[in-house]
Amino acid sequence: MGGLGKTTLAQHVYNDPKIDVAKFDIKAWVCVSDHFDVLTVTKTILESIADKKYDSGNLNMVHKNLKEKLSGKKFLLVLDDVWNEKREEWEVVQTPLNDGAPGSRILVTTRAEKVASNMRSKVHHLKQLEKDECWKVFKKHALKDDDLELNDEKKKIGRSIVEKCKGLPLALKTIGCLLYTKASISDWKSVLESDIWNLPKELGIIPALLLSYQHLPSHLKRCFAYCALFPKDYEFDKKELILLWMAEDFLRHSQHIENVEEVGEQYFDDLLTRSFFLQSSIKMRFVMHDLLNDLAKYVGGNFCFMFKFDKGVRIPKTTRHFSFSIDNEVYDDGMGSLIDAKRLRSFIPMTNNIDGLPCALILIDELFSKFKFLRVLSLSGFGDLITEVPDSVGALKQLRSLDLSYTNIQKLPDSICLLFNLLILKLNYCSDLEELPSNIHKLTKLHCLEFENTKVTKMPMHFGELKNLHLLDAFRVHSESSIKQLGGLNLHGSLSIYQVQNIVNPLDALEANLKDKQLVELGLIWNSNHVPNDAREEKEVLENLQPSIHLEHLSIWSYHGIEFPSWLFDNSLSNLVFLSLNNCKNCLCLPSLGELSSLKNLEIEGLDGIVSIGVSDGFYGSNSSSFASMERLSFRNMKEWEEWECPQVEMFEEGSLPSNLKEVSLSSFRLITSLREALGAEPCLERLYVENVDTEYFPDEGLLPPSLTFLRIFNCPNLKKLDYKGLSHLSSLTIIRCFNLQCLPEEGLPKSISFLEIRSCPLISERYQNPQDQDWKKIAHIKEPIIV
Repeated sequence: MGGLGKTTLAQHVYNDPKIDVAKFDIKAWVCVSDHFDVLTVTKTILESIADKKYDSGNLNMVHKNLKEKLSGKKFLLVLDDVWNEKREEWEVVQTPLNDGAPGSRILVTTRAEKVASNMRSKVHHLKQLEKDECWKVFKKHALKDDDLELNDEKKKIGRSIVEKCKGLPLALKTIGCLLYTKASISDWKSVLESDIWNLPKELGIIPALLLSYQHLPSHLKRCFAYCALFPKDYEFDKKELILLWMAEDFLRHSQHIENVEEVGEQYFDDLLTRSFFLQSSIKMRFVMHDLLNDLAKYVGGNFCFMFKFDKGVRIPKTTRHFSFSIDNEVYDDGMGSLIDAKRLRSFIPMTNNIDGLPCALILIDELFSKFKFLRVLSLSGFGDLITEVPDSVGALKQLRSLDLSYTNIQKLPDSICLLFNLLILKLNYCSDLEELPSNIHKLTKLHCLEFENTKVTKMPMHFGELKNLHLLDAFRVHSESSIKQLGGLNLHGSLSIYQVQNIVNPLDALEANLKDKQLVELGLIWNSNHVPNDAREEKEVLENLQPSIHLEHLSIWSYHGIEFPSWLFDNSLSNLVFLSLNNCKNCLCLPSLGELSSLKNLEIEGLDGIVSIGVSDGFYGSNSSSFASMERLSFRNMKEWEEWECPQVEMFEEGSLPSNLKEVSLSSFRLITSLREALGAEPCLERLYVENVDTEYFPDEGLLPPSLTFLRIFNCPNLKKLDYKGLSHLSSLTIIRCFNLQCLPEEGLPKSISFLEIRSCPLISERYQNPQDQDWKKIAHIKEPIIV
C-alpha cells in the first residue's frame, strides 16, 4: 500500500549515524518508480554513484563503467519504489553490482510481494499504524504550538477522522496539517462529514489527500495542480518552480508583499508546510510523494498532460500544459497529436536528453508558428536540433518564459525583442552564443536573465534600462564605464561580475550601487592574467563594489590588489556564511576575518603572498568570539605559507578557532607550526584533510587534536612519520600516495580505528603483506583493512 512510510523508513536507515560506522565506500539512492527499463535503471545507478551524467545508450558500455566504479568497493545502494516483477530483467541490472566488495548492501522498497521474491532477500513488511500511534502522528501535525491538548469535542471528532485515515502515516500527516489551519469545531466537523471519504477505491486516490487539496485556497490549488507535469520522483528546484508559476500568472501581488518572488516563496512554503511537497536530500530541491503526484494528475485532469506517462499517447485537445520525459526510448509518433491542442500554454521537457524524439524537427517549426497562446516554452537540452531560432518567435505575443539552455544557437533574432510580455529568458550553456540582442532593453517586463557558460563578453547598450530585471546571473564588464549600467537595476538573488579589471575609474564602481541591492550571493572575478596599473586603484575599485548587509555568499577571484577592502571585516557583512578568496596573489596578509560573526565556511586558495597567518596580521580579529560560527575551514595552494601563529590562551580562552569547528582542509603549503595550538587547547575538530603538504613529519610540533575522528593524508611524498599520539577518538584513517612514509607506529594504531585505507605507500605495503606476520597483528582489531 502507498503512504505507509516505506521510503521514509529507508531514508532513516540511509542517513542513520550507524551507517557511517559501517564505512561504506559508496552510498547511492536511486528512485526506480513504475516505468522500468534495464538501461535507464542501470544508467541511473551509475550516474548516482559517479555524480555526473552519462550519454551512452549502450548497455554494455554502461555495465562496464558501473563495474569499474564498484569493483572492490563496499557500497550501500537504495532502490526506491520498485515495481518491475520480471526476474530476468533484474538479473541483468544486478550483474555489475556483483563486483562490489563483501559487506555491500542493497535496500529495496516496493509495494509488490513478487518484487521482494525476485530479489531473493529478507523481507520486512510494513503495516498500518496502531491506533495510539495514529493519534500521536495526527496530534503532532494538527495541534498549534500553544495548544497542549484538544478539548473533548475536538478530540472526539479528531479520533473519528483518524479512523478514516486507515493507519496511513501520509494521510494522517496531511489531514493533520489541514486541520492545523482550521480553528473552529464546525470546520473539523465539515472535514469529518465530507463525502470525499467515500471516494471509490478504483480511483487510486487517498480520500484524506483529496480532502486536504479541496480545502486549499484557490491560488494554491492552481499551483499544486500545475505540478502534474512532473514525473514521479522528480526532484524540482524551488526557484525554478516559482518562476514557472510567475510565467503562468499564478502569483498575485499582495498588499503586504511587493516582490512577486516573495509571493511565490509564500505559496511554495504554504504547500510545503501542508506536506504537499517534501524536502529532497539536495538543498533547495523538493519532491512529491507518489500519491500526491497521482493526486496532482487527478485534479489537473486533461489540462496538464505528461507525454507517454499520462493516459496513453494521444494528447487531448483541451491540454493547456504539456511536458515530456524521454530517456533513451524511441517513441511512436503519438506526439504529433499535440498539434490538436491549439490553446497550449506550456511546453516543457523534463530531461536534457532529447535523443529519440522522431518528430522533433517538425515540431520545433510548429511550436513557433502555430501555438499562439504559449506562455512557457522550454527547448532546454535540444542540443544540435536547434542551431537557430526562427524569426517567427516574435509572433508568440503571450510568451512569458523562453528557455533555450543547452542548445547550439549562435545568435538570437531581432524579433525576440518583440516579446513585450517576456519575463524570463534563459540561455545557459549555449556554448556557441556570442552576444545578447542589441535591443534587449525593449523587453521592459524582463524579470530574469540567465546566460551562464556562453561566449557572451559584453552587455548591450542601454542594458541599464531593464528596470524590472530582478534576477541576473552574470554581468560582463567590457568597457571603462559599462559597470554603471548596474546602478539602476533592482537586483535580487545571485550575481557574478566578470572582467572586473576593466573598471578603470573607481567612481564607476561606486555607481554600480551594489550596496543597495538585495543580493545574497556575489562573485567578483578578474581575469587571472591581468596586471594592474595601480594596485591602490584596484583596491579602491573593490572598496566601491561593497555589497549590502544581506549578502550570505561571497567569492573573490584573481583580485591583484595588495590588501582587501575594509567592508570585508568591519561587520558590514554580518550575514555572510560563506567566503572564498581565490588566486589573490598580491595580497600580503589576510583581513580580520574572525570578525565575521556568521561565517561558517571559509575557503582560501592560491594566495601566494601569505607567509604567516595569525595574531600579527589581525586574522583572528580583536574580540574573544573570533570565528564564532565557523564549521569548515580550507587552505589550498598556499605556496609560501610557513607559519600559523595562534593567539595567547588568556586572550582567547576557548582557543583561537571556535569550539564548533568540524572540518579543516589543508593543501599545498609548507606549514611548520603546531596544528594543535592553532586550533586551540580544546578544539572539537572532527575531520581533517591534508593534501600536498611539503613536510617530513606531520604535525611538526605538538599533537593532533584529540577530538579528531577522521584523518585523510593525500599526496605528501616527503612525509616520513605521522604523530598519532592522543588520537583516542580516531575511527577512520586514509593515507594515499605518501611514498616515503616508513611505517605505522610500533605500538599499533589507536584501538578506536575501525576503517583503515593505505594506498600507494610502498614502504608500508611491503611490511603488511601477510596477515600472519607480527606487523599485521598490530592492526588485527580493524575489520577488512585496505593496504595496497
